[in-house]
Amino acid sequence: MQVKEKRERRLRIKWRIRKKVRGTAERPRLSVFRSNKYIYAQLIDDERGVTLVSASAREAEIQQQGTRPLERSRLVGLKLAERAKGLGIEKVVFDRNGYKYHGNVRALAEGAREGGLLF
Repeated sequence: MQVKEKRERRLRIKWRIRKKVRGTAERPRLSVFRSNKYIYAQLIDDERGVTLVSASAREAEIQQQGTRPLERSRLVGLKLAERAKGLGIEKVVFDRNGYKYHGNVRALAEGAREGGLLF
């Protein structure tokens, strides 16, 4: 499969998901972005169009703790949950952004659940 076709396929899946998933102030959307090297996550209030909290594998403390990609993804989920708890957020809706719920995306979700987020 060519790169362009693969990206277009993911974007079609992404928009199909986004038709159904909507974040609010009480229950923000946990959006995941995965690059070839890092993973990023943020909590978004779609009503106001504001990012409430974010975490990524590029942060120094996460890079020092986790050596393997799956471990770093889990740590990103834990860090995001910790920051969300600081704002009083416990429930979220999960937006996998067109990626398969597998590997790093799954590790991030499990880390967020470990940290106390419900979705």
